[in-house]
Amino acid sequence: MKFRSGCPISSTLDVVGDKWSLLIIRDMLIKHKKTFKEISDSDERIAPSILSARLKLLASCKLIFKTKAPNNKKENIYLLTEKGIRLTPIIIEFSLWGDSNMREFNQIDIIDGLKADKSVIIKTIQDNYKSLLVKFR
Repeated sequence: MKFRSGCPISSTLDVVGDKWSLLIIRDMLIKHKKTFKEISDSDERIAPSILSARLKLLASCKLIFKTKAPNNKKENIYLLTEKGIRLTPIIIEFSLWGDSNMREFNQIDIIDGLKADKSVIIKTIQDNYKSLLVKFR
């Protein structure tokens, strides 16, 4: 992976700063989507070619990994790595900012319980995802 600069903000944006990467991570982290089909069926309707490219990018940067479904060895599933799970605070901050600043322009679907203490929400989401991971290791 070649980054535009050594700036940590710029390097992060090179990986998750496009329109789709954080939405994919959101769906995996919060909605527990695991398969290509589940992720592609999101409301935002990501094109299959873009989804494929983003999944490859996220895997190459070790934010996700691909494995086989335990009940169907022909089906690939995508799971977040610890590095990917650590994006939870960014997902929550985007959600809070969108709820506070974009509601007048669009009907916003806020994550249930987001008005509670952020640190509790972040830990709960991370713990829930980690308990999901146990089933696949």
